[in-house]
This record gives sequence, C-alpha cells and structure tokens, in this order.
Amino acid sequence: MTLPVQEKPSPANHSESLHWRPVLLRTPNLVEGAPEKKREEIAHYFTNTFDTYTRLFDCLADDAGYFQKSIPLRHPLIFYLGHTATFFINKLVLAKLLPERIDPHMESVFAVGVDEMSWDDLNDDHYEWPSVSAVMDYRAKVRASVLELIESLPLNLPINWESPWWPIVMGVEHERIHLETSSVLIRQHDLARVQPRPEWAPVGETGEAPENALITVPAGTVHLGKAFDDAYYGWDNEYGQHEASVDEFSASQYLVSNQEFLEFVEAGGYERDTYWSDEGASWRRFAGAKYPTFWRWHNDGWHLRLMTEEVEMPWDWPVEVNYHEAKAFCEWKRQQTGQPVRLPTEDEWYRLCSVAGVEEVGASPANANLHLDHGASSCPVTRFRHRDWFDVVGNVWQWVETPTYPFDGFKVHPLYDDFTTPTFDGQHNLIKGGSWISCGNEARLAARYAFRPHFFQHAGFRYIASDAAVAQPNAYYESDRLLTEYAEFHFGDAWFGVENFPKALADMALQSMKGKTTRKALDLGSACGRSSFELARTFDQVEGVDFSANFIRLGVEMAEQGSIRYALAEEGELVSYHTRTLKELGLESFADKVSFHQGDACNLKPQFSGYDLVLAANLIDRLYRPGRFLDSIHERINDGGILVIASPYTWLEEHTPKEEWIGGFKKDGENHTTLDGLKAHLGSYFRLVGEPRKVPFVMRETQHKFQHTLSEVTIWERLPR
Repeated sequence: MTLPVQEKPSPANHSESLHWRPVLLRTPNLVEGAPEKKREEIAHYFTNTFDTYTRLFDCLADDAGYFQKSIPLRHPLIFYLGHTATFFINKLVLAKLLPERIDPHMESVFAVGVDEMSWDDLNDDHYEWPSVSAVMDYRAKVRASVLELIESLPLNLPINWESPWWPIVMGVEHERIHLETSSVLIRQHDLARVQPRPEWAPVGETGEAPENALITVPAGTVHLGKAFDDAYYGWDNEYGQHEASVDEFSASQYLVSNQEFLEFVEAGGYERDTYWSDEGASWRRFAGAKYPTFWRWHNDGWHLRLMTEEVEMPWDWPVEVNYHEAKAFCEWKRQQTGQPVRLPTEDEWYRLCSVAGVEEVGASPANANLHLDHGASSCPVTRFRHRDWFDVVGNVWQWVETPTYPFDGFKVHPLYDDFTTPTFDGQHNLIKGGSWISCGNEARLAARYAFRPHFFQHAGFRYIASDAAVAQPNAYYESDRLLTEYAEFHFGDAWFGVENFPKALADMALQSMKGKTTRKALDLGSACGRSSFELARTFDQVEGVDFSANFIRLGVEMAEQGSIRYALAEEGELVSYHTRTLKELGLESFADKVSFHQGDACNLKPQFSGYDLVLAANLIDRLYRPGRFLDSIHERINDGGILVIASPYTWLEEHTPKEEWIGGFKKDGENHTTLDGLKAHLGSYFRLVGEPRKVPFVMRETQHKFQHTLSEVTIWERLPR
C-alpha cells in the first residue's frame, strides 16, 4: 500500500500553512471491508489525526507558549504535545506490538496528565521539560514507527477488543480527544502567547439572537449501550446495557445563546448565592467569576475570546460555561418563570435526539457544527436545525445533570483500565453532543465524556422543564477487600468446577422442603445475600440477617437496584471491575420477596420467628456464643420446619472463646467433634435428617490465590411440640 508522506514537523510559527486546512476523516468501520483497504484506511486515519494535532500547535506564537501554563491546574502545552505520541508507544509496548521503546525518558515524563480534584487544587510541580524541537523530533519518530507497524501487522476483520489493531485505533481516538482539550488550553492561554492562523480561522457568521422557547418532547423509552461487536471504536463506558422510561418534558429550542445568558448576568446572577449550589458558590467566589470565563469587557462593549483572538461578541452564538454556571442559570430561570427548569439528564438528552431525528448512522457527519467542518469556533445557534430544535448535537457540548456511571455489563479494557473508572465518583458530569472540533469517537451519539463541574470545555447547555425528579445513578464500585471477596463469592464466577456455594446451599435447603410449607425463611449469616435471593424462588418471604452492616448494605443494594459493582483484587494494586446483576442470575423477579436486616444470631430480636426454614451458612464457628444460638433456635422455627447448618468447623479464638467451642477438642479424653456438639445442643428439639454432607467452596482472593474449603452440611427437622 502507499503510506502517507511525512509532513515536516514545525514548532510554533515556523511552518508555512498557506495551502493546508484541517479536514478530519471520520472514524472507520472496524467490521466491514477488505483487509488491505482497511489497512490503508487506518493508516490515513492515523496520519490525518497525528498531523492535524501537530499543526494545532502552530497557534502558539513562540516557544515560550509551550512552557507557560494556560491555567494553574494543568500542565503546560509542551506536555500535551508529547503526551499523545508517548501514549501510542506506551500502549503498543504494553500490547507487545513494539519490541522496545523509542525514548524511555519521554515516555515517562509525558505519560500521565492531571485531573485536578477541585478548582482550588493548585499544582505547583516543576518539571524539566524537553525542548520543543526535541519533542517534535520524537513525534516524527513515533509517526514513522506506528506507520511501519500498520504496514506490517497482520490484519483480520473484525477489529475488536481482542484484536492487536485495537490499541492502534485507541491511540488515534485518544489523540482526537486531546485535539479538543488542547484547543481549550490554547483558548485559555495568555493572548500574547498565541497567534491567529488562517487554517484555524473561526466562523465569521453572526446575527441577531433568537428568542428561545420550550417545545414538548413526548414520553418514551431509551435503550443505551453498545454491543461489544459494534462496528465503531468505543471507550469502555459506552458498552453494556441501560434502559429507562423517560417522562414527557419540554426542551429549549436553541442552546442558550450569549444574548440569553446576558440577561442572567445583568440580573445579578453572579452575585446572588440563591441561584448557586454550595459548591458552585464556593467556586464562583474563589475564581472571582462575574461573567462567563471566555467573555471580555472592553470600553466598546463585550467581546468573546476565541482560540487565538478576541472578537466583538457574537450574541447569537452559544454561551460557553461550566456546569456550575449552567445550573445557576437554570435556577434563576426557574425562579423567574415559575417553571421547573433544569438541565436534562443523559436519558432525556437521548430521548430528545430520538424525537429530533438525530440518529447514529455509520460514520457519516450529522448536519451539525462538528469535525471542524465549518471553522474553528462555534456558530449561530440558528444555523443547524434538527426538526423542531437546533444543535441537538454539535456547536458546543451540552452539560447534563447526570454524573458518569457504568452501564450494566461494563468492563474495562486491559490496555487502558483507568480511562473511565477514576471518574466513577459522582463528581464528573457528562457532556453530550460534541463541539465544533469534536471528531472521531467524540462526534458519535454513543460517546460518553465527563468532566468535573468547574471544568471548562467548548461546552454550553440547553435547558428543559420537567416535573420528573432527577435520579442519580449508582457509579460507586465497592473496594473494601473483604466485601469484594464476598461479593464475588456470592454473585461472581465459579472456579475450578466448584458450584457457587450460597446457591448450592439454597438448593439443598429447598430440596429438604419438598412437601412442606414454604411461607417464610430466615437466611442467618446472609452476608451479601445470594442464598436469600435463591430461597425466594420458592418462599413467599425471605429475611436475610447478618451481624455486618456492610454485608447487609450490599444485599440491600442488590435487592433495590438489581446490581452491585465492585473492584476485585488482581495483584498488588491492580484491580478488575465487575458488575453483577440479579437479572443475569435469573433472580430479578424474586427481589421484592427479600429483605435484609442487621442482627446478632446469638441475640435475635423477637420478631425473627415463625420460620419454615432457617439456613445458617458458615456461621456457628464465627459466633461468640454458638451454644446460646443452638439452644434457642428452635424457638424461631415452626413444627416440622427445617434448620440447615453448614460450617467448615474452623474454630478460632479470635472469633469464639475456647470455652464456648462446641467441638474440636478432647472431652473426657476422647475426640469431641462439632457434629457431636450439634447433636448435643439440638437433639431435644430436632432430628437429624440423613447423613452430613461435605460441600466444597472456593474463595477468590486474587487472580492467583484461592482458598478451597469443605463445609459440612447437616439438615435438622423441628420436632412437634
């Protein structure tokens, strides 16, 4: 194939760009086509992206602009020039596609960026950055190395997560993200450090701003989440499944324009805490914000800072603000109009897309200000129509109420396991729709990018009116080591051919109940609750009780939300992320029959009684007074009811004082087993049904360490009174 020719890299204003303008190719279909044609397509996609990104830095006026920070909370631009190139090498070495590094020092110093935790988290670190020419030379070497790999690497379609080509496309899409974020940093730079370039010229169109209006969006259902065999590249947070019913709402016809936002500014919106959240007001005071960050006031009136210049305010362009400012405007609007004005949720935004006829069709460009197709800036909010609305996608990103969260079935790619997971903290709000420079994956409807609420992108907003409450999704991953091990033990994978233990016990218990009443069951020592849900297949009511509030919390979460998420130890500090659902276990329809309670098995409250079954799994050798429990449990069980006890009989003084052990010691010079003790304590009220059975279970600690244990199961029938 014919590979693209290397353009001469050029720092700052030393390049001649009279005949060049950024024309961005669309993200390729990774499933269809002839392999050699696909190889050529990916080569051009790579060079188109790589060279466009390099030329973006021509907007810096001199080398000093690379080393002066645009904002205190970010690295200087020299970092971002090197970062995207080192990303390719680091990922390709990790994937064992490149035998060695090009420059280990570069690939270390440019490896990790900054995601400040707060707007006042000032970063005063000092770095010895390489020169601009050294980084440009390094980029040229990376370009040649990646092209050589593209030319030689065997290619079979489809290209999916397991394909060796995935990290190549990953690197390209990563650089396209930084094309946008670096353009924002250039826009935030000192005006003396940047220079206008004809190839990066803004849109020149402006006019009178329209009057905004609310238009009804009918109720409907949204189905989100990509399949893992989707034809187009996606980041990990796009995969999985999410379905939601969306109530009717009204959405503003236009994005909020500079003119419309001016009303908020002139009404004292930046001066009154009543419009701002506590965090938003704190940010506003810290930043000294009195109007949007890209607005400038000069003697002749308002101006707007674009990427490399200031222009007279285009009032019909969308205002660009952070989440705090968008929220404050909505609250002001709500108080002014008496309508329930707020930002849309992610689900509501997708519902608007559907009603407005904006669809994901291949990689074709939408009728929108995307991909740098129309210039290097926003444009009037009246230019791109989508049925009754304008700019449903494109022009500027749109803040939504929803913090980023994982869909059911979320998985991380092993080559980039921290792309999204650090943002599952409820503090990174999603932005939707893309901006004028969004391209590749960013420009697709499935894209899910999120930033901290004080962060600035080329982002604005549209507002909606809705009486529906905003439900915040669960983005939290349990990380407590013991809890994650038990979550996996209850709801995770089976290992070494050993059946899931909580399910196996529940099945044995249900088998013992044949022909008996199955109204009410107690899962005592329920931990995360898998047995409780399994028992609910047959029982009308199941109560799970455990001494640990943390275990109970996981059970409640599974019952109420139908899923739990946890980060499972792999080795050292490395973890894998898992979502487990009742639906995938066939237990979804039984959740409403299960309740969880914190309680002490040795001192149960009176209301825990009247059971047809009590299951005590791996419990008695963890009780501080097991004899007390055994001597009183008959009071909780109906005549003819069943008591199932399972235990590996691992007596430890850290759990049970030795004088309280019911077995595992010499008595009168003879071995006294736990089974002997069970018979002694239960014999007056129960009869042993069948012989004890040894049931195996496996506890996973890390990917290389497991505990294999045998638990002895005995079944006891309550004698008539």
